[in-house]
Amino acid sequence: MNFVQPIRDQEMIEEIKEFLREDNERNRMMFIFGINTGLRVQDILKLKKRDVTGDHIIMIEMKTGKKKWIQINPTLKRELKHYIRDMQDSDYLFPSRQGKNVPIKRDMAYKVMKKAAKRFGLKDIGTHTMRKTFGYHMYQKTKDITLVQKLFNHSSPSVTFRYIGMDQDMMDAAMNRFGL
Repeated sequence: MNFVQPIRDQEMIEEIKEFLREDNERNRMMFIFGINTGLRVQDILKLKKRDVTGDHIIMIEMKTGKKKWIQINPTLKRELKHYIRDMQDSDYLFPSRQGKNVPIKRDMAYKVMKKAAKRFGLKDIGTHTMRKTFGYHMYQKTKDITLVQKLFNHSSPSVTFRYIGMDQDMMDAAMNRFGL
């Protein structure tokens, strides 16, 4: 498994959104959904319209088997309102063109992320980048690593710091201040 990084630069996130808008609205929405919920891609791809019409997404995580409640933030709610307006409740949020009412597969989500990474010269990008980007920016806004740890179901703050790339940022900052 490759180690992927969060997208740290807010301007880069906006540029990726715009690039994906020009490419495909479904792909743009998948990216927006991922960076606003912190869900794993396999959990995102199984969601249907009926799962996102309230104030919360209530689901069982595939990896952990645990029930998860996620509030749909105002940004995501606004984006979803337009995206799902013509969908049926039983429609997958991110439909494939292969077959009737089936979601895209993980490898297609990976191709979307790699295409954006190539366009912007980003390294260490994959589907997990969306989840890590959520965690990185949630920490930057709240400075509450325990909150991010709980959102991700991690065992310790140190695991979460490493996961969202903060330990690398801290080491880089320390090295920039260091000199003999």
